[in-house]
Amino acid sequence: MVKAEAVHKSFGASHVLKGIDLEVAPREVFCLVGPSGSGKSTFLRCINHLEKISAGRLSVDGQLVGYRQKGDKIYELKEREVAAQRRDIGMVFQRFNLFPHMTALENVTEAPVQVKGETRANAVERAQRLLDRVGLRDKAGHYPAQLSGGQQQRVAIARALAMEPKLMLFDEPTSALDPELVGEVLDVMRGLAEDGMTMIVVTHEMGFAREVGDSLVFMDDGVVVESGRPRDVLTDPRHERTKSFLSKVL
Repeated sequence: MVKAEAVHKSFGASHVLKGIDLEVAPREVFCLVGPSGSGKSTFLRCINHLEKISAGRLSVDGQLVGYRQKGDKIYELKEREVAAQRRDIGMVFQRFNLFPHMTALENVTEAPVQVKGETRANAVERAQRLLDRVGLRDKAGHYPAQLSGGQQQRVAIARALAMEPKLMLFDEPTSALDPELVGEVLDVMRGLAEDGMTMIVVTHEMGFAREVGDSLVFMDDGVVVESGRPRDVLTDPRHERTKSFLSKVL
């Protein structure tokens, strides 16, 4: 579903990603862990072309992200074409980014109506099902300010799912939540994993990675230091840098 080949990303003189190679299979839950500043979130944003890669190749479901290859040359897609690619990739951020002037139901229906041209009746019907799925059907008429952080994040997940994506990206979705609200968001993510959604999750929740993840990558300073099955990496890391990091977070 996702293939990264020697992906580099620089911001001016700052070299953030230094040749990332990895693959994510369909239906896989792929966890990215590592210290702040290691490049995890930047890599996630490159997958849906919120950030343009500086070198290498990045593809989703067999298609280059943000580019088209013609012969030996690669051409950047127009913004309209990039936006069409993004429809298949849902993303949930650290901050919930809900529209404050819209109810939970309106937040979930907006993109299918405005971007995909669905009828409002169809969008509302799906939004109600999705809010039920994340345990918030009774909050459909509430505005974000009336919801807890965990509830807002669950609405954000429902909003991403409303576009019926083939891939879901989670950028530390619980890091802005009070500890007692983390579980309700992770429960929704567990349900998505059980339903076979392909997911790439940047997380500090090692318990979730161990329990739900199929693969785990430890990144540091823009490179993949170690990868493998989550239980193997977390219980018996091979690299000294991985051992040092895990000793501080486990």
